[in-house]
Amino acid sequence: MKNIIVQKFGGTSVADTDKIKNVAKAVIKERNNGNDVIVVVSAMGHTTDYLVKMAKEISEHPSSREMDMLLSTGEGVSIALLAMALQAQGCPAVSMNAIQVGIMTEKVHTKARILNIKTEKIRSHLDKGEVVVVAGFQGVTEDLEITTLGRGGSDTSAVALAGAMNAKRCDIYTDVEGVYTTDPRIVPNASRLEEISYEEMLELARVGANVLHPRAVETAKQYNVPLRVRSTFKLDNLGTLILGVDDMELHRSVAGVASDLSQLRVVVCDVKDNPGTAAILFNGLAQENISVDMIIQSYARKALNTNDIAFTIDKGDLEKTLEIIEKVKPKLEFSNVFVDDKIAKVSIVGAGMIDRPGIAATMFKTLADLNINIKMIATSEIKISCIVAEDRAKDAVAGLHKVFQLDCDEIAEVKGDLPNV
Repeated sequence: MKNIIVQKFGGTSVADTDKIKNVAKAVIKERNNGNDVIVVVSAMGHTTDYLVKMAKEISEHPSSREMDMLLSTGEGVSIALLAMALQAQGCPAVSMNAIQVGIMTEKVHTKARILNIKTEKIRSHLDKGEVVVVAGFQGVTEDLEITTLGRGGSDTSAVALAGAMNAKRCDIYTDVEGVYTTDPRIVPNASRLEEISYEEMLELARVGANVLHPRAVETAKQYNVPLRVRSTFKLDNLGTLILGVDDMELHRSVAGVASDLSQLRVVVCDVKDNPGTAAILFNGLAQENISVDMIIQSYARKALNTNDIAFTIDKGDLEKTLEIIEKVKPKLEFSNVFVDDKIAKVSIVGAGMIDRPGIAATMFKTLADLNINIKMIATSEIKISCIVAEDRAKDAVAGLHKVFQLDCDEIAEVKGDLPNV
């Protein structure tokens, strides 16, 4: 039985017909290696943005159902054109949308989760020697309503398909050559990692690295699907392999540094120090699906029996957050609310942190030596995040990247052969 390889190509990879022809070559190259190939594609270039723009010109508040119907058309164009390009180059291929495949999702529009993938039709086409080109980002409910998967949906589609089909590997093709120790636009001599664990990649994705969406990494970890992040335009470059930490030899304490400028800090001042006050605030936010990242409660004023509660949220959630805070004010009895929108979250991530003391101390000392003030701190077993002033984020990233020896002329090479995937 042949191995199955799932390939995913993003919007920049299929932005025009010449690039689609180039993608076809990458697909045929993989097929010529003796593998069965399933290809997942996004909409061409900025198609989704264009469709959203047209919807807003028609209605300020279009229904989520009709938005899913509209946005799902973008991938329909891509899969048909890529199937044609493969056929024109002598490769048998067939395009399939979510309904034809059977990518079953929950009954939620614009951000549905995949519940199940029916594999029979895909397998029948693979058995005929055909490449199957599947529309990413979309699914269908039991009652045949079209849904979309939200941010990172095409990556998630590809990884979920790889899991359902028991694929040997899922290759995510993009416009970068792999996963880097930090954003090369901030640190030009950032290193491309040969391999990284699911856990490290998941944390990097959550703290600002934009190579992969966290949902896709979580799905890969769940199904134990090895991922490769590769460049569409440099097909001989194997990129970065993402796999379980048990399959790796860890030679570094810190794998990468990331920064996230999409958050802001909210401080609710002089909250009564009574049991349940924090629950009132954060339950209100949760009911509106507002995700809170970092939280600090300080015992600020003993004489008044009050605390300050500080937390971070996405900037787009500020208006709704302030409405909720105002709604619960009679119960919290706070004095005022302070908003700091000039912040950045700077994080270091590494599975090797667990067994190596002093990592946090090194991070804090490095920021202190750069005269960068830390406003908030959050930690996990493999991550340390600090909130700093927005205008010092690049300095912080560069300094941390240097002190943890991640520059390309200093990073230790990963030893041993990569797993045979």
